[in-house]
Amino acid sequence: MIFLSNLVNGLSLGSIYAIIALGYTMVYGIAKMLNFAHGDVIMVGAYIAFCALQYWGMPPILALLAAMGLCTVLGITIEGLAYRPLRQATSLAVLITAIGMSYLLQNLAQLIWGANPKSFPPVMIQLPTLSLFGDRLKISGVTIVTILANIVIMILLTAFISRTKMGKAMRCVSEDRGAAELMGINVNRTISFTFAVGSALAAVAGILLCSAYPILMPTTGSMPGIKAFTAAVFGGIGSIPGAMIGGILLGVIEILGKAYISTELGDAIVFAVLIIVLLFRPTGLLGKPIREKV
Repeated sequence: MIFLSNLVNGLSLGSIYAIIALGYTMVYGIAKMLNFAHGDVIMVGAYIAFCALQYWGMPPILALLAAMGLCTVLGITIEGLAYRPLRQATSLAVLITAIGMSYLLQNLAQLIWGANPKSFPPVMIQLPTLSLFGDRLKISGVTIVTILANIVIMILLTAFISRTKMGKAMRCVSEDRGAAELMGINVNRTISFTFAVGSALAAVAGILLCSAYPILMPTTGSMPGIKAFTAAVFGGIGSIPGAMIGGILLGVIEILGKAYISTELGDAIVFAVLIIVLLFRPTGLLGKPIREKV
């Protein structure tokens, strides 16, 4: 039962990584840039939900919607101010800008909310604990909601990209930005929409993360963001199913590694597994090699 309990915890943590990784993989797949400020959007979403619950007296569903809405605006603003002017710049310039935006969000959060850790309200997700096998296996309500949220988000996002007009535009821009412009697709609007969706999902991930681990501070999103990026690379960056698989596998590996190998080496085990996988599959589990015409 201890193994099953650890496995369920790994699935829960992996589901959070998967939701965060979706933002990375969507932006990279469509805009071909790495948004390292994505992890800090998670933190901002959690702070907004914290304020909505603690100070504004909103019910949990409205707090969730407020966090998603404001993070959507934040994502569009970041893309418009920081990344759009660098659309034709080198990858190094975009990378440095992304790191700078990450530190900017962390320092702004520290100025607004302070550096002291805050306890995230437990009222965000109030579901009874599920007991199985005669109370030998207990699954918390937060864990159930996190796993179900990951599944629902993946189904809705896949259906949106495959069946809607905007989803088809996103796929076209991902395939060939120049050809998409010639076909009349508004590339800037498509990329902004991608940032908006990714940032809204980051708000959901931030709330789920702080509901499971209820300590909130300006650096809350840093390590989960790095691990989610690792999950996106693990599954094949640019692949939405790859982000889900990579996130879940990474969460399970981390929890089982801490439980059965070493608590201190849990993070090192995660990155070691990534290195081993990339040695044999440089494009990730579901990634496809990119052939350039010369």
